[in-house]
Amino acid sequence: MSLIRQIWLLMFGTVLLAFLGSVTVAVESARTYLETQLQLKNADNATTLALALSQQKGDEQLMNLMMSAQFDTGFYRRIRLVGADGQPKFVREATVGPAQAPDWFVRLVSIDSRPGQAQVSDGWRALGHVEVESQDAFAFDELWRSSQRTALALAAVGVLAGLLGTVVVRRIRKPIDTTVGQAHSLVQGEFVTVAEPNVPELQRLTRAMNTMVERLRVAFQTQAAQLDVLHRQANCDPLTGLSNRAHFLGQLGAALQREDGTAEGGLVLLRVVDLAGVNRAMGHAATDRMLMSIAQSLRPYAERVDGCFLGRLNGSDFALCLPVAGVARETAQALADALRLVLPTIGSGMTVALGAVELRRDMKLAQVMGMADAALARAESYGPFSVELASEASPPVALLGEGAWRQRIREALVHDRVRLMSFPVVDRRYQLIHLECPLRMQLEEGGTLEPAARWLPLAIRSRLTVDVDERALALALADAARDGQSRCVNLSPSSLADSSFAARLRALLWAAPRAARLIWLEVAESAAVDHFHLLQELSRQLRPIGVKLGLEHAGERLGQIPRLFEAGLDYVKLDASIVRGVGTDDNRATFVRGTVTLLHGLSLQVFAEGVVDELDAERLWECGLDGATGPHISSRLSGPG
Repeated sequence: MSLIRQIWLLMFGTVLLAFLGSVTVAVESARTYLETQLQLKNADNATTLALALSQQKGDEQLMNLMMSAQFDTGFYRRIRLVGADGQPKFVREATVGPAQAPDWFVRLVSIDSRPGQAQVSDGWRALGHVEVESQDAFAFDELWRSSQRTALALAAVGVLAGLLGTVVVRRIRKPIDTTVGQAHSLVQGEFVTVAEPNVPELQRLTRAMNTMVERLRVAFQTQAAQLDVLHRQANCDPLTGLSNRAHFLGQLGAALQREDGTAEGGLVLLRVVDLAGVNRAMGHAATDRMLMSIAQSLRPYAERVDGCFLGRLNGSDFALCLPVAGVARETAQALADALRLVLPTIGSGMTVALGAVELRRDMKLAQVMGMADAALARAESYGPFSVELASEASPPVALLGEGAWRQRIREALVHDRVRLMSFPVVDRRYQLIHLECPLRMQLEEGGTLEPAARWLPLAIRSRLTVDVDERALALALADAARDGQSRCVNLSPSSLADSSFAARLRALLWAAPRAARLIWLEVAESAAVDHFHLLQELSRQLRPIGVKLGLEHAGERLGQIPRLFEAGLDYVKLDASIVRGVGTDDNRATFVRGTVTLLHGLSLQVFAEGVVDELDAERLWECGLDGATGPHISSRLSGPG
């Protein structure tokens, strides 16, 4: 039984006992009073009648007439005259029942109306004694009316006490509910603090809970800082802080394969010409300053352009990946011009060469790097600060204007030219957890279903991501209702900024409550960094329906999420660039294991994206991951191998 219910029962029992006790005491007091009054009345009437009878000088007829007149004019049950010899000489009796008091009340509350007695004499001669007993029916009626008034008054007091108790219980219940909610949040991995109530006992409990939450926050921040150190050790160049070769190639490979990546882009390779000679001539410190200057020249691209990333591939080579097609040569030339001015200020003989290549989604990583290396070799042969572009991979996608693209995407949605793909996410026993379902769209009637990499940037620019995400969720709900299989839908971070987005998703989910409990929704890690409060509000509105909410492509910026423990998430999917090569890289495995430990401490499930081989998969299971997806997982489920 809950504490509040026990308090209610205690209050009800107390009020009920007080009511019954008060009514009992009031009725008993009134009964005793009426009983005493009847006895006094009987005694007074008997004395008065005896005096009147004594004046009749023993005349029996006159005495009988007087007693009859007294009986007829009063409210008496019995008048009796007993002679000196003990024999009754006159008896008049009448029985009248109560007019208002019910029988059960008369039986329950007895009134003892003892008769009054007085001596009758003629001078010194005793004639006998008279007995007078009044009717008690009127006393019962008065006692009944008095009891009703008392009960009503006490009932009104009880109601007022109940209303006051309700106010008190609500004041007690509010901090209790707040504390319980805080405890539930802790169970779900959400570390929230609450205001301390005025109730001393609850105040101590809440203070203890808040202290524990603060300690957990500090522990999380400490672990996040440690993970950031591990991330830099595993994935970053120690001098420049840029991604190392393995991590950059992992990012590039994931970008080329990802459904919601960029359809086209560019890659720029930058090489310091004769780095060994520069190091001998200028010294180690000057060479380091040169490398840092190059890194500083590259860094603004990654900081200002979403989807842009860079790295240091080896001692002399740097790489910059661009999310936009058609600007690789222009970017390389801008870098060459900037470094032509900066490097001579550090030391003479410092020069660079740059090679660029245009990318498209279906290209292989080895093909991209081969083309870029060839362009870089040609640029190096042409002299200092030369720029060379490899042969163009494909014509750019966005040849149409924004209005035309908006029309194409709208037509695809209206005419139902959209489909969900299915990629399995499994646990370590290769049991299916859910299907990851990216949306593909047929932009031209009769054409192929294009991945999000081809049309998502255009949908973002046309402000159609809310409509796209809503359609994807509707398709997932229909499929889940049909086969009972859990499905995961990717949401665009730009949709979170739309004020109607959460309400539209909630309406869809409420319309199919059973299927809604099979839905997993995920947004990119950048949404938690840039739109934390919007993500938190989406979680608050959708998770009570039974939906699971998580992050995808995570790992690079987990430490930058301000309050990950308060985001209201259920799971995190580590990006392919984080987990790729973990089977052979101990530093990367240490970072993944630490990330998994941290997220498990927040009651979050952790999955891996883009697993490409058995060696990586086995190492990931050893690191404690809850599930994985990627080409290796799909091939493992579809057949041997």
